[in-house]
Amino acid sequence: MTRERKPKILVAIASYGTNNDRYLAQLVNEYQSMSSFDVHIVVLSNVQKNAGPGVELVVGLPMKNPWTLPFPHKQIFAGRLNEYDLFIYSEDDTLITEKNILAFLEVTEILPDNIIAGFLRFEGIGGIPVNFPEVHAHFHWEPESVLAIGEYRFAHFTNEHSACYVITREQLRRAIDSGGFLVGPHEGKYDLLCTVATDPYTQCGFRKLLCISHLDDFLVHHLPNKYVGTVSGVTNSELRRQVDVLLRIGQNGHRPATLFQTESKLKGGLYSKDYYEMVRPEIASALPGNVRNILSVGCGWGAMEAHLACKGFHVVAVPVDPVIPGGAEAAGVEIIRGDFQTARKKLEGRSFDCLLLSNVLHLVAEPSQVLALFADLLTPGAITIIVVPNLVRLKASYDLAKKAASYAHESLPTYSKRMFGDKTLKDLGDYQVTGIRGTSYRALRSWCKVAGLRLERTTHVLPQRAMTTSRLTLGLVDYILGSEIIAIAKRS
Repeated sequence: MTRERKPKILVAIASYGTNNDRYLAQLVNEYQSMSSFDVHIVVLSNVQKNAGPGVELVVGLPMKNPWTLPFPHKQIFAGRLNEYDLFIYSEDDTLITEKNILAFLEVTEILPDNIIAGFLRFEGIGGIPVNFPEVHAHFHWEPESVLAIGEYRFAHFTNEHSACYVITREQLRRAIDSGGFLVGPHEGKYDLLCTVATDPYTQCGFRKLLCISHLDDFLVHHLPNKYVGTVSGVTNSELRRQVDVLLRIGQNGHRPATLFQTESKLKGGLYSKDYYEMVRPEIASALPGNVRNILSVGCGWGAMEAHLACKGFHVVAVPVDPVIPGGAEAAGVEIIRGDFQTARKKLEGRSFDCLLLSNVLHLVAEPSQVLALFADLLTPGAITIIVVPNLVRLKASYDLAKKAASYAHESLPTYSKRMFGDKTLKDLGDYQVTGIRGTSYRALRSWCKVAGLRLERTTHVLPQRAMTTSRLTLGLVDYILGSEIIAIAKRS
């Protein structure tokens, strides 16, 4: 009787320098102790190091930028495609366990061919999750993506980065054939380091889904725990609350969509809707004494709305999706779910003395129409508070770049990329290209006029580093220095 062959795994670990060597040793020990698999480990580094017995070390950088270090692992995988059953890439501080791999193989058996089961990083003590660093800013669950297969439920999270990936031989073959895998160091939706760990999902024809019904089997530990206690990431209880909502969506079969396209098309999701907006003192201080009923359209997790509810205001919120506003709802905020039109119908016959739209209007195709849809719910003299990014400052940067490029004898695209990264400054305001509308006093006044509102004043929110310049210039250039614009309008 022949003994069944163990699946063979090729693991590539990127390990720059020596600072993370203690975590690297933990990863190597984990892989080498796996009883279910025959594992071979390759460590990619820029320096010679002893990565442990039986570990293959590849030293060298493909380019000067240290973040390009991991990219050669793709050629290593491709060159050994027929020798291994499973391929794993990870950074040197992200721990994938045997339990994770077994769970991956189990769900891979039932998933459609174009889907790869992914992992979500956590930070915690003793393997107990405390914080989820990838859940922040504009990244969110897509409620319409919930997929039910037997006892399993899956969903897509818009941040594909988890500092690692696992793919089968057949998935790797398809990734290579797609033409999007064997590419040199590059940036796209993510920076270099994140891009190398997400290419299989973002440009090889696959889609990453997380198994939300068995989530613990797909959590991988970010060993440094560096984001615990910071603003990057959500707590374990908040993530579980969101997953519970997704599981209920999977049970009833309804697939509610996001209120609007909350992510811009700019690199890094620049100017996208922040799902985790903090309490804004500028908004609270802008409320007149006669305000009692507040309607917030485009609410995220609702810290601001919850704060206002705790201050005694009656707050009604139309959230960006049905998953995110649980904290606000728990604080007494009334939640109205649905798209813009559905929410408006549900609010028929009600009135408010304040309308709040925080970082919404610049992301919708027709800002004035969205504004008008809810402005007629306002009582006479009621105020509207609109928060948008200050795109005038980048337009000014672009104009400055044009002049500087001529002095530097460079083309404008070359100069702009060198000075400002990959921000397509010239396209700001072109909704089809960038997914955002231009924002300025003139644009805000126009939107308000169409909606039957009168723009009364605007305030520019200055980042801390701009305060000194503002004082020295007596506030005359605040329209360029400000990162955001807060507009106050009244119903005519």
